[in-house]
Amino acid sequence: MRAVVQRVSEASIAIDGKPSGTMQRGIVLLLGVGQSDSEKDIDWLLSKILNLRIFEDSDGKMNQSLIDISGDLMIVSQFTLFGNMKKGNRPSFNHSAPPDIAIPLYDTFVAKAREAAPAIVLTGSFGAHMDVRLTNDGPVTLILDTENKDF
Repeated sequence: MRAVVQRVSEASIAIDGKPSGTMQRGIVLLLGVGQSDSEKDIDWLLSKILNLRIFEDSDGKMNQSLIDISGDLMIVSQFTLFGNMKKGNRPSFNHSAPPDIAIPLYDTFVAKAREAAPAIVLTGSFGAHMDVRLTNDGPVTLILDTENKDF
């Protein structure tokens, strides 16, 4: 799984042109599922995201997690995170999991996030056209990959 983690002061999502939700301070998470991903990847990635110390404490240091601040979380499926640009200018998505693999893993990730997250958990809709608006706070943006945990 690949994830782009963005610390935000606010965000909103519209699905197929219809407003679907808004959030305040927290994380917008773009989540890509790869062909070799499994539920063990979910557990590692979700724990890492919820406990990332990317929010400022009273001294202005990035020392607090989403859990510490009771922040909101938006999870948006993003198969393009596995886009391969090795050849030409048109990305190949051969490394993205097909829907029959990706949807159950995405749904499981969301369910586990809703159990563990301290506040609002918003989602997109797998395969739908989505408009995500956010105010990146910092900006702070991190990339996590369960196949390359050193990244």
